Amino acid sequence: MKNIKTAEYVSPSHPDKVCDQISDKILDECLKGHKKSRVAVEVMGGHGKIQIMGEITTKADLDYKKIAEEVYVSCGYEKGIDIEVNIKAQSREISKGVDSGGAGDQGIMIGYACNENEFKIPEEHLLARDLIEFIYEFKKTDAKTQVTVSGESVGVIVISAAGILKEDLEDLTYSWIDSDKPFVERMNFKNVEVMANPAGNWSMSGFEADTGLTGRKIVVDSYGPRVPVGGGCFSGKDPTKVDRSGAYMARKIALDYLNSFEGKEVIVKLGYVIGMREPVMKIAAVDGRVLNIEGYDLTPRGIIKNLSLKRPIFEDLARNGHFGRKGLFWELD
Repeated sequence: MKNIKTAEYVSPSHPDKVCDQISDKILDECLKGHKKSRVAVEVMGGHGKIQIMGEITTKADLDYKKIAEEVYVSCGYEKGIDIEVNIKAQSREISKGVDSGGAGDQGIMIGYACNENEFKIPEEHLLARDLIEFIYEFKKTDAKTQVTVSGESVGVIVISAAGILKEDLEDLTYSWIDSDKPFVERMNFKNVEVMANPAGNWSMSGFEADTGLTGRKIVVDSYGPRVPVGGGCFSGKDPTKVDRSGAYMARKIALDYLNSFEGKEVIVKLGYVIGMREPVMKIAAVDGRVLNIEGYDLTPRGIIKNLSLKRPIFEDLARNGHFGRKGLFWELD
């Protein structure tokens, strides 16, 4: 097979994703009570414990332990896990740069769009995500998918899921293959190899079996391994952190350029400096042709306003994906 491309996706009950959701649920609750909240919070979980650490400056009244437990239970786990909290206020040296309208950190943000499907994201990434969603509807469980494609041919599907027997996983996968979703129907599964629970059936999952950490699934949260990643993770960061807001804006620009130039693939790169308003780099590569980006307010405040990022929308993004979904300000209708 030539042009082999592979992507993986994880379910909301995966330990890393549980941590992402807790971090973003905390952000949402901060924004509900105080839109100018500054949030940079990480969560680590494993073996009976959840630890919440970071920097938060807010007027909102939060019960961190209650928030974490609510997310944990929503992911299919039982109450009773031990939760520790160590939260401090944002550094004054960082906040003074943000107060003046500058970026909350330095970094390179990547945006991407392609014409492979109606969601404008890589085909293998879309398939891996949709399959995990299909499995998760059957059973809310810790699970991973991995899909390998070559053109429109699917070569290998790997799926591991806790508490689902190998035979049932195989049946579920073939049911998904037979679904009437356009982006599944147009793929060729004639010679597909389905590897369900390849290491054997398993039931010990989540924090009982493994640790999780906010931001460890940065490639899953972006566009899959085909597309480079730039700055840090998204989850747990308020939108003054351009790791998050800049990446969302870069996606919007990539979609705009894909449409206006009728291209096949667009990669956008934005480079920011902590405390500075304007990016030091803003380029778009349309089918390999590099263009300077013009006509957008790329200051952190401009991005926050134009994409309406002071809303409590972030737990849903951590759970269901940041790109290639309808109803988001940085996506096409």
